[in-house]
Amino acid sequence: MRKRTMWSGLAAAAVVATATAWAGPARAQEGQILDAGTPGSVANSYVVVLKQSAGAQAGELAIRYGAAAHRTFDTALKGFSISADETRARRLAADPDVAYVVQNHVLHVSDVQQDPPSWGLDRIDQTGLPLDDSYTYGTSADNVTAYVIDTGVRANHETFGGRVSGGKDFIDNDDDPADEQGHGTHVAGTIGGSEYGVAKGVKIVPVRVLDEQGSGTTEQVVAGIDWVARNASGPSVANMSLGGAADTVLDDAVRGAIAKGVTFAVAAGNEGADAGNDSPARVTEALTVAASDDSDRQADFSNYGSVVDLYAPGVDITSSWGTGDTAMTTISGTSMATPHVAGAAALYLAAHPTATPEQVADALIAAATPDKITNASAGTPNRLLFTAG
Repeated sequence: MRKRTMWSGLAAAAVVATATAWAGPARAQEGQILDAGTPGSVANSYVVVLKQSAGAQAGELAIRYGAAAHRTFDTALKGFSISADETRARRLAADPDVAYVVQNHVLHVSDVQQDPPSWGLDRIDQTGLPLDDSYTYGTSADNVTAYVIDTGVRANHETFGGRVSGGKDFIDNDDDPADEQGHGTHVAGTIGGSEYGVAKGVKIVPVRVLDEQGSGTTEQVVAGIDWVARNASGPSVANMSLGGAADTVLDDAVRGAIAKGVTFAVAAGNEGADAGNDSPARVTEALTVAASDDSDRQADFSNYGSVVDLYAPGVDITSSWGTGDTAMTTISGTSMATPHVAGAAALYLAAHPTATPEQVADALIAAATPDKITNASAGTPNRLLFTAG
């Protein structure tokens, strides 16, 4: 919201080895299984990639470790697929002829949302204009948690489909981070609402650090960040559509949470000034987001400068609101741009659940469309968020 002050196939004959025939090496070493347990995992099913120098063949290796070999691969890569329990797969992964073992996964066609209610969604899945009246996404990111550090979230809003849970209120100091202002619900809707959201299946955890006026103290905001750092588990992203004057402790709190593995998207600010003078916008480890409009222009209110990582849609963004379970509204601000990036980070984490915040940021920056903002302020990296890369 615009507020000057806001804390503000090659098929092969199967080689089958029964469990009774297996006699693995004594004190067998175990290696790592990549992507084990991530969404879509197929139990007891793996792909084994061999080193180029490997002399062993698929059937030989499978028999050695008590696995059943299926397809072999020899062009795009050298390897084979197996059925085996986790222990056998881990022991195979440690074999000197093996480059790595990865768990098998189910893949799906991409979903398309026709006529999305906010132009922002329509813009971020394509590199250029005009808009095509659709939003295409490859995952709903239901294995990712988004922490909304804001005014709270209306948990019963229909757009969230029961995916809002837990959280903390550092305004009333209780466990009920309900939204008495609306801003946090709007932000959460852009991150993960079923109609309005970038990552439509993400789990949402509200952290209330701003009151009904949209304000909060450094202490309250830092307490919220600290809580996120302490409680975050698994692939996680945090959104901070708030900010104020330079504040060392706030910056350090954000850096500390990032060091714990939480990717942060933060607003550049709405003063039409250098974001390098604001916190947490100036935190280089976070993804700092400036606002663009539907003509690919820098919003007149948006902060700018070298600390900006990405532009994202932030003018006339429609999303959920806190006044009712179906309420919606259209507002503007870098606060509205930032959750597009947080949602994009969730999409990346869904596919790369062990990625570090630095890796997430690097991936989003690398995927961004360059030189699209026609009036980007001098010194501001001209990169527009793109989620289909």
